[in-house]
Amino acid sequence: MSEAKWYVVHTYSGYENKVKANIDKTIENRHLEDQILEVRVPMQEVVELKNGVQKASQKKMFPGYVMIHMIMNDDTWYVVRNTRGVTGFVGPGSKPVPLEEGEMARLGIKQENMVVDFTVGDTVSVLSGAWEGTVGVIQSMNEQKQSLSINVELFGRETPVELSFSEVRKMD
Repeated sequence: MSEAKWYVVHTYSGYENKVKANIDKTIENRHLEDQILEVRVPMQEVVELKNGVQKASQKKMFPGYVMIHMIMNDDTWYVVRNTRGVTGFVGPGSKPVPLEEGEMARLGIKQENMVVDFTVGDTVSVLSGAWEGTVGVIQSMNEQKQSLSINVELFGRETPVELSFSEVRKMD
């Protein structure tokens, strides 16, 4: 199987988040989680001065563009290309061109894989984020996405939560 690369998709202006949501929904419905790994709308923190008050907010780095980490094949190309709001992949003609390592580094997206000392069935503690302090058993792991899934108790029932490898620590 070929390796996943980052591609850039051009969208209607203002539709970036809607395109991301539509692609995420399609991935879930068609079970393409192992082929389309991540969809991002790159954001940057900006400080605005309004009425003499400084206010921090998030702005899109590239309005009209969405980044997708995926394995390019006929199915994934078709799914992305035929998503409402997508006008096409960035590249000459109809041939998508993946971003290079240097371009990814400038955007703050790291490609190195994290080596972990845990596996499915191990108990881990969450170090950061909304679930900080929660302890759970690893249900599944995705090496390419560098993520894992644990069950946490939410409203009295077990609910799966996806976390990054860097957000958890193995319990002894």
